[in-house]
Order: sequence, then C-alpha cells, then structure tokens
Amino acid sequence: MMMTQVETTVRYDNGYEDEYMMQEDEWDRDMLLDPAWEQQQRKTFTAWCNSHLRKAGTQIENIEEDFRNGLKLMLLLEVISGERLPKPDRGKMRFHKIANVNKALEFITSKGVKLVSIGAEETSAKEGLLLWCQRKTAPYRNVNVQNFHVSWKDGLAFCALIHRHRPDLLDYSKLNKDDPLGNLNLAFDIAEKHLDIPKMLDAEDIINTPKPDERAIMTYVSCFYHAFAGAEQAETAANRICKVLGVNQENEKLMEEYERLASELLEWIRRTTPWLENRTPEKTMAEMQRKLEDFRDYRRQHKPPKVQEKCQLEINFNTLQTKLRISNRPAFMPSEGKMVSDIASAWQGLEQAEKGYEEWLLTEIRRLERLDHLAEKFRQKATNHENWASGKELILSQKDYETATLTEIRALLRKHEAFESDLAAHQDRVEQIAAIAQELNELDYHDVAAVNQRCQSICDLWDKLGTLTQKRRESLERTDKLLETIDQLFLEFAKRSAPFNNWMEGAMEDLQDMFIVHTIEEVQSLIAAHEQFKATLPEADAERQAILGIHNEVLKISQSYGIKANIVNPYSTITFEELLNKWEKVKKLVPQRDGALQEEMARQHTNERLRRQFAAQANLIGPWIQTRMEEIGRCSLEIGGTLEDQMTQLKQCEHVIVAYKPNIDKLEGDHQLIQESLVFDNKHTNYTMEHIRVGWELLLTTIARTINEIETQILTRDAKGISQQQMNEFRSSFNHFDRKKNGAMETDDFRACLISMGYDLGEVEFARIMILVDPNGTGIVSFQSFIDFMTRETADTDTAEQVVASFRILAADKPYILVDELRRELPPEQAEYCIMRMPPYAGPGAPPGALDYTAFSTALYGESDL
Repeated sequence: MMMTQVETTVRYDNGYEDEYMMQEDEWDRDMLLDPAWEQQQRKTFTAWCNSHLRKAGTQIENIEEDFRNGLKLMLLLEVISGERLPKPDRGKMRFHKIANVNKALEFITSKGVKLVSIGAEETSAKEGLLLWCQRKTAPYRNVNVQNFHVSWKDGLAFCALIHRHRPDLLDYSKLNKDDPLGNLNLAFDIAEKHLDIPKMLDAEDIINTPKPDERAIMTYVSCFYHAFAGAEQAETAANRICKVLGVNQENEKLMEEYERLASELLEWIRRTTPWLENRTPEKTMAEMQRKLEDFRDYRRQHKPPKVQEKCQLEINFNTLQTKLRISNRPAFMPSEGKMVSDIASAWQGLEQAEKGYEEWLLTEIRRLERLDHLAEKFRQKATNHENWASGKELILSQKDYETATLTEIRALLRKHEAFESDLAAHQDRVEQIAAIAQELNELDYHDVAAVNQRCQSICDLWDKLGTLTQKRRESLERTDKLLETIDQLFLEFAKRSAPFNNWMEGAMEDLQDMFIVHTIEEVQSLIAAHEQFKATLPEADAERQAILGIHNEVLKISQSYGIKANIVNPYSTITFEELLNKWEKVKKLVPQRDGALQEEMARQHTNERLRRQFAAQANLIGPWIQTRMEEIGRCSLEIGGTLEDQMTQLKQCEHVIVAYKPNIDKLEGDHQLIQESLVFDNKHTNYTMEHIRVGWELLLTTIARTINEIETQILTRDAKGISQQQMNEFRSSFNHFDRKKNGAMETDDFRACLISMGYDLGEVEFARIMILVDPNGTGIVSFQSFIDFMTRETADTDTAEQVVASFRILAADKPYILVDELRRELPPEQAEYCIMRMPPYAGPGAPPGALDYTAFSTALYGESDL
C-alpha cells in the first residue's frame, strides 16, 4: 500500500517552526526504516476491517491471505457502503480470485475513490476530523490536539473524547498527565468494551515511539468519530424536539393564563353588571346618596384595575397568537365564551349599564330632593290649616240662635258671613294641600300613605265644614227676618280684618316657604319676587291703619255707651291684638327671608366657583389627552428609526401619561365636590367627567396596545430573522397604501401593495392570500396581518415534518417510539410531556406501550387532531 506524507504545519509561539519541521522529517525517515512500523500498519488496518466485518458475522486474520480471493474484500465494501456488489465468482482458480478483486476495485473506482497517493479529498477529510477533535476536546485541561501523532501520546485526548460524549464511562478529573500508559489503556479498554471499537493500537507502541503512526491514529480516531456521530445526530434531534416542546409548553402556559384571567374578568363583569342594571330606588335621600358613593368607589377604585386587566388580556392574546404564528403553530382558540370578542361584548354590556346608572342615580336624588321639599311643604300647610280648622266643627254645630234675641241673631248672622268669607279664603289652601299630596303620589313618596291619610282627613273635615256652614247659614237666614239692626261698625271691622288677616297669614307662609334652586339666576328671581313683596308692605300698612281706625272708633263708641274696652266683636273671631301680633311677625320674617336668600346666593356663587374650577382643569386635560393620542398615532406610523427607537419613544410617552395621573385624580376630586353640592350642569366647558374618564381609559389602552404591537413586531422580526431594513420596507409599503391613515388597507389597496412589491397575482392566488390575512372576511387588512403574511413569505420555521424526522432518529428509524427511549433521550420534563400526550401506536408489529410520534408531531402544528 503506497502512502505519501501529508505535512501539518504547526506554528509555535516561540518561533521553532523550522526546528519542528526538521524533527518531523527525521521522524518520517526513522519510521520508514523501522520494521515495526509496517507491523503496526498491518495490525491497525486488520482491526479496522474486523470492526466492520463482524457486522456480517466474519473476520480476517491475515490481510494478504484473507483478501487474496476478493470475497471478504467485496463483503467489507458492502458493509461499509450499505450497497450490494455484483455476485462474486465462487471458483478457486486464480482468474476467479482476480475477477472478484477487480469487481471490488471497480466498485471503489465508481465511488470516485482514488487508490493512488493521497489527494485533496483525503486532506480535507483529515482536516475536518482534526477540527472535530479540537472542538470536542477544547474544554479539557492538558489537551491540545494539533496533529494525529504526538498530540495523542499521553492518552488524555482519547479520554477527553470519551468523556465529552459518555461522561458516565470515566472520571476525567482523576486522570494524570504523567501516566500516559494508564490513560491510553483506560481509553482503549473502554472503547472496546462500551463503544464497540476494536483495540487497533498498543499503548506501549505509542509511548515508545517518538512520533506515533499518523495513519494508524487517524484510523482509530475515525472509529470514535463514527461511534459518536449517531449520538450527535440523536442529540441534535433531541435538541430540536426540546426546542419545539419548549415552545409548546410556554404557549400552553400562556393559554392557561389567558383562560384564568378571562374567567376572572368575565366573572367580575357577570357580578357587576346586574348591580349597575338594578334601578330599584331607595326610599330616602341618604340611602340614594350612599348608592352614589358606592358608584364613585366603583369608578375610581374597582373599575380602573379591571380596565388594565382587560387591556393586558388583549395584549397577552395578541402576543400568544403572534408566537403561535411565528412557531408555525395553529391559532389559539379559547374556551367557549372566552374569546376576546366575548370579553369585549360583555365589557360593552357593562359600560352600557354603567352609562345609564349614574344618570339614574342623579335623577333619583333630584326626585327625592323634590319629594322631601314637597313633603315639608305639605306638613307646613296641613298644620296651618288644621290649626285654623280646630274647633270650627263645634262652633258650626252650636244652636245658640234658638235662644238668641233678634239683635243676637243678627250678630250671629253677620258673624257667620264673616266666617264664610274666611272659609272661602281657605278654599285655595285646601286645594294646594290636595295638589301637593297628589304630586307626592305621582313621585312615589316613601310615606305617601300617611300623606294621603292626612290629606283625606283635611278634605273630609273641609267637606264637613262646608256642609255645616251651609246648614248654619240656612238656620240663621231663617231667623234673619227677626234681625233689624246690626252694629255696622263691627261688621265693617270684621269685613276688613278678615282679608287683611288672610293676607298676613299668606305672607307668613310665603316668607317661611322652603325653596330649592340650582343657579344664581333662580336665586335672583326669588330675590326679585321678595323685593316686589316688600314693595306691597306700605299698602298693607295703610290697610292696618284703616282697621286700627275702625277699632279705635269701636272703642270710642263702646266707651260712649259704657261698654268695656275689651268687648268682643260679635262679628269677627279675629281680635285686633291678633292682627297686631301677626303684623309684627310679618315684619320680623322679612329680614329673615332677606338673610336666607342672601345665604342661598352665596351658596350658588360657591357652586359657580366649583364649576369654573372644574372647567379650567377639564379644558386643559381634554386637549392634552387628544394630543397624546395623536402623538401615539404618529409614532406608530413612523418608519425612520428602528423598532427599538419607536419602543423608546412610546415608553417615554407612557411615562409621561402615567405621571399625568394626579391631574385626573384632582379633577375627580373636584367632580365629587360638584356632585356633593348637587350641581348638575356646567356651561363653562363641553367636557364632562365621563368624557375625561372615557378619554383617559382609551389613552391608557391605546398606549399599552401600541407598545404591544411594537413588541410583537420585534418578536416577529427576531424570531423570523427579518432585518430592520425589511421591517421598514414592509411598514413603508403599508403606510403608502393605508389611504385613510387608520391602520388598515382595503382589499383593492392591499392588492396594489402586493403588486408594488413584485407579486404576480391571479384571482385564485389573491383569494388564497386574502383568506390568510382576512380570515373573517371584513374586507380590510390590518398592519399586524400584513406583517404576519410578509414574514411567512420571507422566513423559515420549524415544521411538523422536521419534528417527525427528529423523533424517527431517537426511535432508531422505527415508526413508533417507546417510553424508555423518550426518557433516555429527552430531559425529564419534556419526556413526561410527550408520554402524557402521545397516542398509542396503532400500526402492526409494535410492542405494548409503543407511542405514535407522527400523530403527536402533526397535532403540534394543527395538521391533525389528537
């Protein structure tokens, strides 16, 4: 066998290259002259041949003799190549043997192998094997593989190769560089016993030779390479499977987290919505105020975290779907009723209920306020009327006219006429009382039964008084003919004092009447009415003076006839002292009414200050929110910088927004002061608290979603290997055809965009693409759908076929895999993941417990169902 020396140049740091090359030449000359060298070559090659021939159940003892007839040489080539050679000649003649050797040589030649010298192909193989050895032994101390002779003399390189691939077979840390014989024998024994590598070399020959035979060591090391190649292939397959399973496990955790968060949020909405939909009013103002306070707590404390949860849930869902698309997995379908659209629908129902709830609360508070006012007014008027009516029934029921003289009868008649005038004056008050009771009924006053009962008593008594009055008049008129004289002066007093008395009683009622106003203008209107009333006081005082004159005239006449000064006017139940007392009370009530109106005016000015204070803030916050929304929109459309630049801008914007939160809280506080003051309108601003709340929540949601979109694009770019330049090109094309600048392309614009990017589209192909980018048939293509499509077009991903091929390696090319194989080849967590999910193998010839890795792999990518 001819061999040519292939020199490997090794450059040392001390510059002894020439000296080393001279040493190499000297070693080569000594080796060719050494008879032991040829014996070593024969021994190594024989062992190498037997390592292959024993797979066919045979071996050789002597190369020259056992390969002479060509039969075992042909068998060796079949084992090495895995192919069948032509049928050998079985004769024992010399030409039969030559024919078989020629068949072997022709087969070798047909495979492009040169049998003369050592060409570039073998040199490359040698360099590749050397590089493999260097890479595998690099982490080990005292090992520096630079060639296939002296680098292996201490045995540590052989031990390092074994430990790198099978650390269970030896403890490298216990090896000693100064024990080359022990190291070499340990490596050779382990290789033969555990790795099925025959012992091709003798440790003593390697140690005692200045330069061990390069070809022999290369041949022996190549056996290690082939022994570990299968393990490396299995390791590569296992790594691919672990990577795929890791992606699946992470995605499943995200799915479980989404399901949990969605369930919790939907349950909260389910509990909260009926509360907001409940429009059962409370009976009192205090109870309704508590309801309003509960609603404020809900808006300021309970709902904002849920807004964030809903936004985060949508972000998590989008991120998960992106990861699934990136890893070529089927889209995530949440449990029934837990889709993002289901949550959005439930949230919309919540906000619809919420929208009407606050308005209903305020309306109810106004209604109860009105009820309380009417109820108090009813009590005042009813009490005044009851006090007036007290004893009237008894008076009207008297039959004093039966024993009275003519003069007394005439007096009784005049007195009754005065009472009738008084009774007619009270008719309006009774009607007012009934009208107030009716309004309390219509407004569903909580104690309406008591109001109705009292009103009915007043009306019944009023009817009875009317009947008694009529009867008494009839009785008095029957005796009127007996009356011929009457004291005109008393009668005049009675006639004038009764209307004046009624006027004063009405004035006292008006001056003590409760009022409810909401604006400065309404207070001013009450003040104007009060000023008009005060303008009538001089005229009333003139009437008082006139009645005083009559009273003084009565006294004068009475005194002239010797009548006592305190004589009772027979025609009137009203004494002059009573008129004076009521007049003094009217004069006292006027300044009190002045004070009450001025106090109310001050309160309304305070309310106006609150309105202006709220408006000043709202008119700044509203445009500020709109400006931030516009900034976010511009940032999401910019293509000048990298996605990381956009992310930085958005994060800065988010920081500004979060820092602005105290302004919203302060406005909420001012809004609460306004509501507590029962102020329900504000002409100084077009922004309501509800406008600000909705805008603020939208701003928080928009910045979070936009940041998530950029994160998703970064995730897509990095996972798919999309360059920043490509991502910018995608965005530029999208922005150009986003005609309405609303983050979406219509169908025709999308078609034009694809054509501009070089797609030759037929109708069938375009329809296929539209199904990918617009699965719901909305007629629009979002930016995320466009990016997903373009990344699928430009990037590569793992496939079900690749995973199946990896499992086939671990299963030693079987169509099924066993539980022990999974646990041996994969980490415990991934192995158990597969065992729990792989279906049993249903094909023929499989042992019990065999698992179907093909069905499992295709199910990972949505290509089959388990």
